[in-house]
Amino acid sequence: MAVTLPVAEPPELKKYSGPQRAAALLLVLGKEHGAPIWESLSVEEVKELSSAMSQLGRLPSAVVEYLLVQFSAEVSSMASLHGSHETTERLLAGIMPPDKVREIMEDIRGPSGRTMWDKLSNVGESVLAGYLKNEYPQTVAVILSKLKPDHAARVLAELPRDFGVDVVTRMLRMDTVQKDVLQEVESTLKTEFMSNLSRTQRRDPHESMADMFNAMDRATEEAMLNALEERAPESAERIRALMFTFEDLTALLPEAIAAVVKNADKKTMALALKGAPEEARRVFFGGMTERAAGMLRDDMANMGPVRARDCEEAQSQLVRLAKTLAAKGEIVLVDPKSDDAVII
Repeated sequence: MAVTLPVAEPPELKKYSGPQRAAALLLVLGKEHGAPIWESLSVEEVKELSSAMSQLGRLPSAVVEYLLVQFSAEVSSMASLHGSHETTERLLAGIMPPDKVREIMEDIRGPSGRTMWDKLSNVGESVLAGYLKNEYPQTVAVILSKLKPDHAARVLAELPRDFGVDVVTRMLRMDTVQKDVLQEVESTLKTEFMSNLSRTQRRDPHESMADMFNAMDRATEEAMLNALEERAPESAERIRALMFTFEDLTALLPEAIAAVVKNADKKTMALALKGAPEEARRVFFGGMTERAAGMLRDDMANMGPVRARDCEEAQSQLVRLAKTLAAKGEIVLVDPKSDDAVII
């Protein structure tokens, strides 16, 4: 059954912050209905909501009713859940021993990338060369042939000179690598190299900073990032990317997706979706009319081959657009580090 939102929010609502609204909602839900939500929260989230709840005082009935109706409407319209490292780890912690959870999470976190070769491209050349110098030259030749040329060149420069020349000679004579050989090399890299690397490698400080910035209010976040851009623009851009990604856009509510589609440059949208997985495309096409979706598909087909770098930049532009719309209060961003709070 469809839920009808009040025409206007009650004036009293403005004096309640986001955490206070969430706390009010949980207070209304009570022990029986609120327990599943409390159980899914982290210790810090429980502390924050408990503190907010203790300071609520008397809640006007109009505020309570509005929060309940808004929550019901938004949850019923959500098309999907959003998974992240944090929510996965929290789930695993409830069903297996801590050491096993730690082992699994260390393995899947590793250097980012969709395939083994993507992951290797994110490993520093000195670290990778330190591992490869102990392998057979033929195996190293196979691995370097799968890396991006610029990264392979840097790795070669780190290898012992004679060993590196041997590897290059084998690469020149190498025919198409058989599928079973490639699979065996990938398997060895995963079990012997990537797994050990994820256990010993220090977490990227940009990830830690992204977590910190996610916890800030938007005004403070923007002020800090703008200041950081003046001193270290690359670091600022890296943090922005980690805070909210193109993949995170697909977890937005349908109304938010429609707003992004409406405000986006059509060429940028076509380029972004050209390099997107089919699932992400379906989400964005769902925010358009059938006619508009058909025209966009035609634009994508007529583009021909495009550089992956250009697609990624277009996707970044859509992310920046979504954050701009959120800052204006036109849409609500689903926090990529959490799957629980939707009331802001």
